[in-house]
Amino acid sequence: MVSGKDRQKQLAREHYERQMAARIQRERAAKRTAAIGTSIGVLVVIGGIVAAAAFLGGGNGTTEAAATPEAAPSSDASAPAGPKAYDPASGTCEFLADGQAAKDVGQPPAKVDAAPAVMTIKTSVGTIEADLDGAKAPCTVGSFKYLAEKKYFNDTKCHRLTTEGIKVLQCGDPTATGSGGPGYRFTDENLDGASYKRGVLAMANSGPGTNGSQFFIVYGDETDAALQDAYTPFGTITKGMDVVDKIAKDGVEGGGADGQPKTTVDIKDVTITSKS
Repeated sequence: MVSGKDRQKQLAREHYERQMAARIQRERAAKRTAAIGTSIGVLVVIGGIVAAAAFLGGGNGTTEAAATPEAAPSSDASAPAGPKAYDPASGTCEFLADGQAAKDVGQPPAKVDAAPAVMTIKTSVGTIEADLDGAKAPCTVGSFKYLAEKKYFNDTKCHRLTTEGIKVLQCGDPTATGSGGPGYRFTDENLDGASYKRGVLAMANSGPGTNGSQFFIVYGDETDAALQDAYTPFGTITKGMDVVDKIAKDGVEGGGADGQPKTTVDIKDVTITSKS
């Protein structure tokens, strides 16, 4: 028997697919009249409405959250085979080279630290803190620790906000286009019974096993019913949801429901420390 939540997700996915089909037709028409040589990035944050196309695109091609954040993550049927999962016996993850890095910092060592940690994101709007769950998402947390140490996120912008269907703020792409990633990808984690309620921190992707550096913060509980269990939840916001709420209240540039936040969100510094 299909549960109420599963039915909601199915309806949301069908609604998303219809929106995406219409959007693709509009973009194709626009591209036919656009000047040759321009590049149009598709926002994904995050599987979702546009995310399902790239939102939770968190890769090196198209990354978005699934809105289904594009507010949420996106799915790509042509995505390559996924990396190996975390090996608890050796404490290692598989990080596979994937495309050109938006900011070249190399890739993490295979052995990761799966201990709980606290991530502090200092932005131009305020500071956001999150508890990271290394036990349930060791490869994700290990990757974030590495990228933070390499200052990968410093001086980047949160490039996407969704305000309908799925409610997320998506960040983690140094190019601020929704298509940038760290030049490697890793496995999905913690998807069994995944929840995307307010305060959840999760990975954007462009299909199974395509996690990179893009992530999204959920600020509306309705997102839980709209997203598939396809975006790795790896933390919970403990401070700074008021900052996210302010950004969301100001809306999307141009007045739409999915796009660049009207309020510029510059990430100045990201640090990750062991949780005491």
